[in-house]
Amino acid sequence: MHSDNVKIFSGSSNPKLAERICKELGQPLGQIKLSRFKSGEIYCLYEETIRNCDVFLVQTFSHPINEHMMELLVMMDAAKRASAKTINLVIPYYGYSRQERKAAPREPISAKLVADLFSAAGATRVVTIDLHAPAIQGFFNIPVDHLTALDVISDCIKKKNLPNPIIVSPDAGRATTAEKMANILDAPFAMMIKKRPEHNESVITHVIGDVVGRTPIIIEDLIDTGTTIVNVVESLKERGAHDVYICATHPVFSGPALQRLDHPNIKEVIITDSIAIPEGHSDKFNVLSVAPLLSDAIRIINDGGSLSSLFKYGGV
Repeated sequence: MHSDNVKIFSGSSNPKLAERICKELGQPLGQIKLSRFKSGEIYCLYEETIRNCDVFLVQTFSHPINEHMMELLVMMDAAKRASAKTINLVIPYYGYSRQERKAAPREPISAKLVADLFSAAGATRVVTIDLHAPAIQGFFNIPVDHLTALDVISDCIKKKNLPNPIIVSPDAGRATTAEKMANILDAPFAMMIKKRPEHNESVITHVIGDVVGRTPIIIEDLIDTGTTIVNVVESLKERGAHDVYICATHPVFSGPALQRLDHPNIKEVIITDSIAIPEGHSDKFNVLSVAPLLSDAIRIINDGGSLSSLFKYGGV
C-alpha cells in the first residue's frame, strides 16, 4: 500500500515499531519534529503537509506513560489544526487499562478518562491490541479496532512442540484467553486463584487443574513488575510442574522486572514489540513483532474490508 493521502507518524515511545509498520506497508514514515522546552513542555511540528490526509499516529503507553500520553495529545492537536482529514491513533498498549472500574469507593475510572481525552482532542479512530479489559472499547464514542496478538503467540508456541503442555491463566481475568489458547493448541488449561494485598503484589491461594508432570504455558495480557508471574511460576513448580513458558502481549517491565524474569524455572518469555524493551536483555526473551498485524489493520482501514480476516483463530 502506498498512498499520498495516508501519512504515518511516530511519537517518541516506540519509533522502531512505527518504522516496521511503514516497511510492511511500503509507506515512508512521516517527518515530524518533537522536542521539549526548558520547562519540559512538549513541542510538535509536522514537517510535511497533512491537509486532507488520513493521519495515523503510532504511540504506545510505555514508561514514562504520562509524558507519552501528553505527547500524543499535542500531536493530535497539531494534526487537527493542520487540517488532517482523519486522526487515527495506533496505540499498541493502551495505558491506564487496569483502572477500568471502581474496585473501591472514591476511586477513578482512569481508562474512561483517557478515552474522553482522546475523543475531545479530535481522534477519529483508535487501533489497539489486547486491552486489559475488552469493555474499554465501550468507553469511546468513536470506532475502536481491538486487535489481538493471540495468533502470533500461539503460532510461536505451536512450533516448539512442547511435551505435555498445559495453558495456565494466572487469574480469573485471563481465563477466557487461556481457554482460547488451550483450544488452539489442543491442550488442557489450569487457573490460579490469587489475592492482591497491594498494587503489583499478589499471593497465590489455589491452583485449579492438574499440573503435575506438565509444561505450563502462562498467558497474560501484560507483565508489569514480574512479581505476580514469579509467584505463579514458583507455585506451579511446588505442585510438580516442569519449567515454565511465559506469554504476554505487552512487556511493561517496571522496576527490576527483567531481572525477576531471568528466573531459573522460567524457560522462555514470549512477548511482542508493542512496547520497546531495553537492549542486552536475557536470551530467555523472545520478542515477536506486531508490525504485520498493525500494518494489515491500517491497510484494511484505508482500503476497506473486514478486520476479522486478520485472525485465524477468531478475534477478541
